This record gives sequence, C-alpha cells and structure tokens, in this order.
Amino acid sequence: MVMKYNFILVRIDSNYCDYLRSFDKRVMYNKDKKELRPFVGVIFKIGNIEYFAPLASPKLKHLTMRNNLDFLKINGGSLGVINFNNMIPVLKSNYTLIDLNTVPTNNKERTYYYLLMAQLSWLNAHSMQVIKKAKHLYNLYLTDKIYISLKNRCCNFSLLEEKCLEYHNLVKV
Repeated sequence: MVMKYNFILVRIDSNYCDYLRSFDKRVMYNKDKKELRPFVGVIFKIGNIEYFAPLASPKLKHLTMRNNLDFLKINGGSLGVINFNNMIPVLKSNYTLIDLNTVPTNNKERTYYYLLMAQLSWLNAHSMQVIKKAKHLYNLYLTDKIYISLKNRCCNFSLLEEKCLEYHNLVKV
C-alpha cells in the first residue's frame, strides 16, 4: 500500500529567515525594499526534523526547464516549481498556516489563491514523489555524494538544523 502525504501551505517568519541567512547566504530572502514577498511552501519531515520547501510561481522558463535533483516542476511547470535546494529546517513557531478556507474578493488575491489551491492539489496528488525527491537530495548532500555545482546551490542542511534549534532557544528566552 502506498502512503499518501497531505501537505499544508505555510508562510515562513522573515526574522527566522534573516537569522538563518546570517549563517548561510543561500537561505532565500522573503522580503525586499518594495514589498513583503510571502515565502510560501510546503512542510514535511525528513527523519525527526520538519523541513520547509519553497514554491515558486509559474514562469515561462519553468515550462522548458527539466526536473533536476533539487527542482521539481509542478504540473509540468504550468503551476510553478518546488525548490528543494532552498529547503530549510523549521519548528512550528517559525511558520504560519495559510488559510485556504476563504476565497478572497480582490481579483489579484483571488488569482493567487487559486494558484495556491492548484499547487497544493498537485503536490498532494504527487506527495510520495515530492518527499522521495527531498529526502534523496538531503541524503546526497549529507553524505557528500553530490556534484559540487549542485552542493553550491543547496542550503547547508546540517548547519541550519543546528541554527534552527539555536534560534528557538534564543527566542524562547
């Protein structure tokens, strides 16, 4: 019997990302001077650790790119991609659940809402592929059985796991 995983969509706390980025420059920015860019992605476990993998909105280039060890096209790229190289460890205190129970009335927000719903639906339908790909990259990285060019694109998973716990202890105090 194949087990299925039900993903949730979350936003990551920008202060947490800033903290991690002070140790690993590959941690993605989720804000800039113009606007707060929501760092939206899915949560899953690798071993005992929760990981967040960011989603990217669809771009024309996604349609022609090929899936890779660190990159998975969502519905052939028409719904964006999931970037495993940018996945980061998280605790529940580092993210907030995105409420998809209410359809926004604003046109722009409603379009984004439907994109998120479609991404989540596709990811849940292909959950085992997503989890397998994430774990595979993670294991290759930790065992140093990875091309140097790919390793250089990835966050330092083991270092960030340490810093995740450190951040939690700093914030608790």
